[in-house]
Amino acid sequence: MKTFAAVSLALAAGSNALVARQSTCCFHLSASGGETGNVGQLSDGQNRIGGGLPEGQYCIDSNGGLTDQSSRGCILTPPTTQFQCDVGASPTSGFSVGNGGALSSNGNSQFYACPTGDNGSFNIYTTPVAGQSGCVQVSLTADNCAPAASPSPSPSPTPSPTSQAPPAATQSQCPAALTGNYEFPHLIVPVDSNNPNQAAGTSLNGTVTPSVSSIFNFDIPSSDSGKTCSLVFLFPNQSDLQTSSFSFSGSGSIDFASLQGTANAQTSFSNTPALNQDLAVITVAPGNSYNVASFACPAGRTVAFKLSTTSSTNLNYFQDFNPSPIGLYITVC
Repeated sequence: MKTFAAVSLALAAGSNALVARQSTCCFHLSASGGETGNVGQLSDGQNRIGGGLPEGQYCIDSNGGLTDQSSRGCILTPPTTQFQCDVGASPTSGFSVGNGGALSSNGNSQFYACPTGDNGSFNIYTTPVAGQSGCVQVSLTADNCAPAASPSPSPSPTPSPTSQAPPAATQSQCPAALTGNYEFPHLIVPVDSNNPNQAAGTSLNGTVTPSVSSIFNFDIPSSDSGKTCSLVFLFPNQSDLQTSSFSFSGSGSIDFASLQGTANAQTSFSNTPALNQDLAVITVAPGNSYNVASFACPAGRTVAFKLSTTSSTNLNYFQDFNPSPIGLYITVC
């Protein structure tokens, strides 16, 4: 998970179930999202997506520090926070491999890839580089070291995570602001009732129109057990955004619902997971934050929520935690 004041490897919010490493475990990385491909390395230890570079291997220790196959410590170089591995460097701690192999730093699974101008390759950062265009959000996935799934109890087996619904609502609620711990959506998938069998794949944007709904997957860490989670929607004014933007028209009415299963890149309108519970219908407007629902954190599980409308709402925004944060999050307290 992530504390907003401390920028960590960006998103996801940090959104995956994390595991503390008791011994070294090694893996390769691949990128998905705004840019896809294996993570390779230059001879000097720069980690890049694409460009036909030799694939890098990374080993994680009990402190969450990474080293590469040449035993170089992997760091975030100031001031740009570029992710690279240097000879003699002490590894930056706080990395974790979560459910599905998602790589995070201090609980945030969102990264930025920025073009190098060298053979179509992209450098990897925690935040967009000031003055550089073409940066996109990506997620990094390890091919090893993910935590083992917990066995179902006996004699009554627990349903799989994709069929579990969030627990019942609780009276307490967390802030509708990223002032403490929070989860960034691990996956956003738009579905279109006008094209019910077409899978649009994953997106970096949240979109709500009379025909398009968006599904958001959240990975809740096991460390959130016993805590309260609040589903919040943050909608700042356009003038408050630094690295995002939105288009908005219509009534502003949005239906927030939890689903019985999760989405993936093949999800379409016709195979969207069944509705679990209508949480709220809220008329949103720029300059406001909304606490949609609060519940006991479903620790160690992946849960999904859908945003839709039956009115004239047309909203499209780039999900972003940079000031001012915009979009759907789960805050934890």
